[in-house]
Amino acid sequence: MRKLISTGRLVFMALVVLVVLSIFAVTLYQLQIVEGNQNYEASINSIVSHEDVIAARGNIMDRYGRLLVSNRSCNNLLIKDEELLMGDLDSNEANAVILQACQIILASGDTYNDELPVTMTPPWEFTDMSDTQSILLSAWLTANQLSPDASAVEVMAKMRTRYGIDGNYSAEDMRIIAGVRYAVNVRYVVNTSDYVFAQDVSINTITALMEADLPGFEVQVSYLREYNTTYAPHILGYTGAMNAEQYEKYKEQDYPLNAIVGQAGVESAFEELLHGVDGEAEITRTSEGVVTSTVYNKVPEPGDNIYLTLDIELQAAAESTLASYIEDANAQTEADNAYFEQNDKPDEIRELISGGAIVAVNAKTGEPLAMASYPSFNLETYLDDYDTLLEAENTPLVNRALSGLYSPGSTWKPCMAVAGLTEGFLDGKTEINCTRVFDKYISSGYAPGCTGGPHGPLNVSQALTYSCNFFFFTVGDTIGIENIDKYATMLGLGQPSGIELTEEVGQVASPEYKAKLYAGQRVASWYAADTLLASIGQGLTLVTPIQLGRYAAAIANRGTVYSCSILKSASSYDYSESVYEREPEVISKVETSSTTWDLIHEGMRGAVTNRWGTAWEPFAGFEYEVAAKTGTTETGSSTNDAFFICFAPYSDPEIAVAVAIENGSKGANLGVMARDMLQYYFDFKVSTQQTERELTLLQ
Repeated sequence: MRKLISTGRLVFMALVVLVVLSIFAVTLYQLQIVEGNQNYEASINSIVSHEDVIAARGNIMDRYGRLLVSNRSCNNLLIKDEELLMGDLDSNEANAVILQACQIILASGDTYNDELPVTMTPPWEFTDMSDTQSILLSAWLTANQLSPDASAVEVMAKMRTRYGIDGNYSAEDMRIIAGVRYAVNVRYVVNTSDYVFAQDVSINTITALMEADLPGFEVQVSYLREYNTTYAPHILGYTGAMNAEQYEKYKEQDYPLNAIVGQAGVESAFEELLHGVDGEAEITRTSEGVVTSTVYNKVPEPGDNIYLTLDIELQAAAESTLASYIEDANAQTEADNAYFEQNDKPDEIRELISGGAIVAVNAKTGEPLAMASYPSFNLETYLDDYDTLLEAENTPLVNRALSGLYSPGSTWKPCMAVAGLTEGFLDGKTEINCTRVFDKYISSGYAPGCTGGPHGPLNVSQALTYSCNFFFFTVGDTIGIENIDKYATMLGLGQPSGIELTEEVGQVASPEYKAKLYAGQRVASWYAADTLLASIGQGLTLVTPIQLGRYAAAIANRGTVYSCSILKSASSYDYSESVYEREPEVISKVETSSTTWDLIHEGMRGAVTNRWGTAWEPFAGFEYEVAAKTGTTETGSSTNDAFFICFAPYSDPEIAVAVAIENGSKGANLGVMARDMLQYYFDFKVSTQQTERELTLLQ
């Protein structure tokens, strides 16, 4: 009978086992006998620490994927407190190391983070505290058995004793040491992330610290926000440490107390998409600080990337034309005013433009394509410039595109035309004879006039072309304030725009609002004069440029009001997965006849093509067909506010533009800025289409 396993195979298997056992034996002998003392010394000198691993924040891009805000890696210095403050060094030695490290950092041109809200020199006083500083100090006071009302002098006296700061140190040096010791110590009182001793330090600083051979410090790779554009600062926003209110919100999402979060603009609005989840690593180092092992207990999860609806190049065009127009206009006004002063003509002196905004909206989807505000600021230096910006003339920190509130003047008149036509008071053949003075209420002492009148008999399209006040006084007086408010609301005026950023809403004039505004006063009653003012976009009506832009888009697309959401899409950090895709959201729809829109479009087109139209001059010879409406509002000052809305192409509108200028004199002046916006938009479209055709031919 044949054997299942031959003798030769058994011998071979035995030899294999013998060889493997021999290798194990030799390896064990090498590790335990030959290198035993060396490995033993290494093991007892190894230091294991658990450290946070910072997750990168998501990138912000425009609608075409142009990078607007990203991250750059930086070197942070951390204090290894188990070595510096709990190792072999006594307090006096540790304090000397801390002071020397701070001096090296400052000498290298960098700064260290001092979180102690006490002045750097005596007499000791508390400084203005952020919410985070207040929380940390309160916790430290309690842990050190000091009264919540303890003075800064008492705090510094306690710190000198608590941290063993030698009396030989000057008061200034003692304060430096105390600030660092406090920042480390308070993290044992309040469970929060590591204290970053110095952020974004240079290689020179790191080299100087290494040459000084100071113990207790390590370099951590982290991230800082990097702005890849100088445009849209009001929109993009910035990041910073949480305040108390934010901490109450974000602690439920496991944010540490000193987490960096979005503080304004897009950074704040989409914090939950952009913010990653920090990881945690178990890091083993030799006594010399050499990392021998890194094991991730929790892998960091970077934030999502987001795409905005903005076209950053169109935004650049908006900011450029806005700044150039205002600066040139103010230079001319200053020269004119100097002449008027010299020639004793004080009534001719005009105020300078104090600010303005331009908004461009996709007429087919409601997406904001550009939102420029003037004056503006630089995001890169925002924190350093903050106090100056806060006190600066004309409030550069205010986002006028979203928060500027203005009476829109005659740009309101297309709304009045919608109301009059839809309510049946007007049709295409209805004519109203403009005699310049609307004298129906002259017996009550009120008889408003028509600028540029008398116009004679006009239909609704002609009234829009020539911007006849008399015509729309008549419409408003007939249909009443309730109908005016109804159609204004349907067209999104005085209503939230749907944008995720902070905005003002304003309101349309109404008896209810006036009664509330002037409660208990005789003027709280609603008069016919109030209705007449509301009919031409003045009085109590206040709207924002973003509302005007959406309104212009709704006129262009024949009555559909879209949400102005600024988020177009979002993807995972590696771009491999779509997280969000925007779909156009309809807020309201004006139900009226097609003829209504035909008549309104005809009137706004006439304002551009008719030699006597209010928007003719800036678009004379312009290659694209535009429809527009101007607006001018009396503000009680020597110079009126000015407004301009338009859309193009006339036959199939794609883009709507709204311009608002404080002390802009008259709306007709602003058409040059709208023209610049449209020129860029269509030039870019043509160049893109040409590129696509060329690529198609090459394939």
